[in-house]
Amino acid sequence: MAAPDGRGPLKYPWGPALPVPSGAANYADASARGLVAQVLAEYDDGQRTTAPVDSFPENALGMRHLGGNAAEWAHDLYSVTPSVEGQLVRDPLGPAEGEYHVIRGASFLHGTVTEIRLSYRDFGKDPRADVGFRVARYAQ
Repeated sequence: MAAPDGRGPLKYPWGPALPVPSGAANYADASARGLVAQVLAEYDDGQRTTAPVDSFPENALGMRHLGGNAAEWAHDLYSVTPSVEGQLVRDPLGPAEGEYHVIRGASFLHGTVTEIRLSYRDFGKDPRADVGFRVARYAQ
């Protein structure tokens, strides 16, 4: 996702750098201590688990909930290696077959710098309390 000022891609849903600004998203923070092992100690969104829809403001691009609250189950199947070896692949669709799906983004259970980045990916095949989905469609 490009930064609103056109100076390259965003690293985090709110912008290019840390710290997480107040009210940016619902992550594993000070209010989630005791629920998760790793928290963002200097951040407190006031939500111990999932937050109600629209609890957080839109970012500079007018989008909401790109990080935190619930990670997103993706249609793409998960692969450890990209489909084209040795080449950078932008927005790959993933393999045609597989057991696991891609899970994108952080949830209220994620509290590390790696997990809160827009590029964070996980995988899974079973339901989880911190995974939802976003209805989307391929652009023509």
